[in-house]
Parts: sequence; C-alpha cells; structure tokens
Amino acid sequence: MVFRRREKRGVWENLREAIWPKSGWSRAFQYVKHRVNRLPDRPHRIARGVWAGVFVSFTPLFGFHFLSAATVAWIMRGNILAAILATFFGNPVTFPIIAVFSTKLGHKILGDRLDRGAAPEGLLNTFQAASHDLLHNFWAMFTPAHAEWGGLERFFTDVWLPYLVGGLGPGVIAATICYYVSLPIITAYQNRRRMRLKARLEKIRAKIKREEKGSKSTPEN
Repeated sequence: MVFRRREKRGVWENLREAIWPKSGWSRAFQYVKHRVNRLPDRPHRIARGVWAGVFVSFTPLFGFHFLSAATVAWIMRGNILAAILATFFGNPVTFPIIAVFSTKLGHKILGDRLDRGAAPEGLLNTFQAASHDLLHNFWAMFTPAHAEWGGLERFFTDVWLPYLVGGLGPGVIAATICYYVSLPIITAYQNRRRMRLKARLEKIRAKIKREEKGSKSTPEN
C-alpha cells in the first residue's frame, strides 16, 4: 500500500507516541489551534464549540468525550467540529492533573475525606477491582457464575461520582476562560484572512484590467 509505514512500529512505540508525540504537545496544540481558527463559521459559534470541548474534558466520560462535546455544542448552538477539536484540552499530560484535582474536590463537596482513595495504592486497587468485576461479569454471561458488583460500586462511589461532581466547577471556569480567550483570537484571525483574500482578489482584478487595456491598445493587423 502507498501509505503503509516502511517500518512497523511496536506496541511500546505506539504507546509512547500516544502519551508524548514525536513532534511534542506544543506542535500538536498549534495544529489544533490552526484548525479551529480556519473553521468556516462565525467566531462566536466556534468559541461556543471550544467552551463545550474544554468543559467535557473535565468529565469522566472517557470514550464518550467526542459525542458529549458534540451534544453540548449542539445544545449551545456552537460549532460541533470546534467542540471535538477542543477536547484536545484533555490529553495524557493534563488528564492526571484534572483527574486528581476533580476527584479530591468532588470528595470534599460530597462530604468524604478520600481516606481510601488518597493513596496511589488505594486508587490503583479501586481500578483493579472494577476491572476484575467487568471481566468477571462478561464471562458470567456465558457461564453459571454470578455477577459481582462490589468493585464497580466502589469505583463509582470512590472515583467516578466524585470526579464528575468535582469536575463541573473547574470545567465551567476553564471553559469560560477559553471561550473569552479564543473569541478575539478567532475574530482577529478571520478578519486578517478576509483582508488577505480581499487584497488578493483586488490584485487579480487589477491584473485583468491591465490585460484588457493592453489588448485594446494593441493595433489590429
């Protein structure tokens, strides 16, 4: 195939690329910023999409961030593609910070002290128990074994629900900041691009007029 890699990358290399791209997250951010600026829509609609994407990045809806961001953008009458691109705000670099802060804040709001989840081993055990229940319940559908929900219940109460509750406030704040930062940037970018296109069009028109004048002034044989 034409676009197949000459050297097939291994699993660890693919994992490393997902966590830290070869070009760096700074260049990836610039790419997303460039794509958002060039979206063919009104600035305030694009900025609303950015708000939706950043807000959803603070929720524990992993695997559904694109769909959730698109839904929020649709409700807000924002640009759906901008919302999907803005979910880049949540990436392997920022997710650990968002997750820890949101989970701890959620426990404080819910009145818990996060005694079990405060230590890394406690949080790891919670994820392991939930993963065990998911795998066990899957095989239980095909065997006489009974389903187990203890690990999933602990994961819901200790991690997922506090993450969701604690992420709403910071998500709204971060999304609102990104909205007011992105709106003038997108507006200025579109104005500059419009002026460049206008200047280019005027040059083409001037060139056509010169060619027309030149053809009229040339004497016929």
